[in-house]
Amino acid sequence: MADPATLLMAAKAALALGSNEKTRKLIRNVLIIVLSPVAFLIAVIFGLGDAMSTHNNSMLDLCFTSDPIPYSTPAEQTAHINDMRNSFRQLDQAIAELNAQMEDGDSLDSLRLKAIFYALYFGEETPSGRAHSTYAECFVDWEERVRICEDEDGEEYEETYLVAIPLTDDIMNLPIIYGRIASAMGTAITVDDQINAVEIYFRRLYGGAVPDYGDSFGAWLGTLPVSDEPFIGADGFCSPLGESWRQLVSSPYGWRPNPTGAGKEFHTGIDLATAAGTPIRAALDGTVLYVRRSNGGYGLHLVLDHGGGFLTMYAHCSSVSVTQGSRVSAGDVIAAVGRTGRSTGNHLHFEIRNNGQTENPAAYLP
Repeated sequence: MADPATLLMAAKAALALGSNEKTRKLIRNVLIIVLSPVAFLIAVIFGLGDAMSTHNNSMLDLCFTSDPIPYSTPAEQTAHINDMRNSFRQLDQAIAELNAQMEDGDSLDSLRLKAIFYALYFGEETPSGRAHSTYAECFVDWEERVRICEDEDGEEYEETYLVAIPLTDDIMNLPIIYGRIASAMGTAITVDDQINAVEIYFRRLYGGAVPDYGDSFGAWLGTLPVSDEPFIGADGFCSPLGESWRQLVSSPYGWRPNPTGAGKEFHTGIDLATAAGTPIRAALDGTVLYVRRSNGGYGLHLVLDHGGGFLTMYAHCSSVSVTQGSRVSAGDVIAAVGRTGRSTGNHLHFEIRNNGQTENPAAYLP
């Protein structure tokens, strides 16, 4: 096995030169041939040039399928693929056991569990040795319920039992799940790990790193003009739409009539109505957790991770000027107001999640 100094030199060289495609391929091949299995994992890091920069596409696909592993695959890669497949089989069993304890048609999102597991543990020598049942339980809550039963004499009695409640696969709730995994599994989880898990999930779900809704994702990125100075409070929290944000509120946080149909709904953020193209600024320093577009719901939207389970969302944008994984500072222009998705007019839907729970943004805005 190569000594630590050799591995460190190889990693530094890869970091310095990895942006060049030809050089990146050369580094990868040399590491595979010359260095140890640990160094091979460094090579995998530079096997891609896209947003999933820490995961090799072909190995990812082989781990998630039962396709035959090509004979030309190096032994180290084959071992990692087979071990991850073994982990997924154990996860399937753990998921089935939890699903059997659910009611109301609930079930876990198997792909979500596997995508996160892959992102966190692929680099380990034997992920199959992990406590898969403990990991799967990080994705559920438990609720005590009462049911009426009959004894052998036909007498009714009450029985208390536990029901597994899956945490929704809404990505805004993932900080809760990651916190549980870190505690139960003793795993240090980085922002990069979370970003990779998002990309793996969407790659397997849609066949690509970003869902294809009929429009080029690149067409939604652009450079926005910077207008007035950012309006930042004493606590460092910046208003996404400037000092006059209170005058722009078209729908507050909380229960409201459904704007596109009958009945009521709980509005999880506040709507700030203003002209299309108005620059939107980051509320706090953070990392772009993801950028997504859906034809319904939030439309073109992005989420910033500010650490400690605190997230902010900016939805219905007409364009976005940052990319997934990039760092932003409070007051940076990150997007522009629009009416994409389920929207009745140009506005920003601004949302805050603290450890998975929505909070009223008005309580934070300066």
